[in-house]
Amino acid sequence: MPFDLGAGTAAALAIALLGAAFVRGYSGFGFSAIFIAFAALLTNPLPLIPVIFACEIMMTAFQARGIRAHVDWPRALALLAGAAVALPVSLTVMMSIGVDNARLAISAMVGIMALVLLSGWTLKQRIATRGNLAVGVVAGLANGAGVGGLPVAVSMAAQPIPTNVFRATMIVFLTGIDIMSFPILWRGGLVTGDTFIGLLLAFPILWVGVMLGGRQFLSASPSTFRQFAVMLLLTLSIIGLLRTFVGF
Repeated sequence: MPFDLGAGTAAALAIALLGAAFVRGYSGFGFSAIFIAFAALLTNPLPLIPVIFACEIMMTAFQARGIRAHVDWPRALALLAGAAVALPVSLTVMMSIGVDNARLAISAMVGIMALVLLSGWTLKQRIATRGNLAVGVVAGLANGAGVGGLPVAVSMAAQPIPTNVFRATMIVFLTGIDIMSFPILWRGGLVTGDTFIGLLLAFPILWVGVMLGGRQFLSASPSTFRQFAVMLLLTLSIIGLLRTFVGF
């Protein structure tokens, strides 16, 4: 097995991968945070990060036909432009304040915002281009702690955005930020032969999870989807806080 995983650990990670892929197929985000948090309970998750980023890109290929007509391209490109500016800086920021401190601050912010959204509060208008650039910068900084998608998801959940546009634009943004981050991981020596073996083994699991999640999305009402998205944000916030305080 790649990464010297035992059979039991590999089987548990496969189940977690299927669940995370289902969530990604349904909501468009949450895959990386869910899987890495679970993997950290069983093994060192650091070598798995390039596999997860590659999985995100592969899942977008699975979903491309279904989402391309719904992507808000001006929003997605503005978010990615902001993230591109911040990504080189995010490593410096993480080194200065520490990944745990950054994750604590981001998770607390996301949790508070999720609770506000649960109360029914939303923005009455969509954020303009400059606002999306700013959100992208925050996401790029947050990606140094591995949670770059959460600020974007919070921002979009607060706006009057159709569910299919929310989901499709999140998928494009996460794919773009993963592509930009991958060379950094490569230079850091995290991309190895095991990375590609792990991706090959993950392929059928990802396909099944994304397909099932996508079918669930098609049958969901806008209110159900928004409630799920907000609850997912709250859950990921709690996971981030636990990772900081408990150290998993």
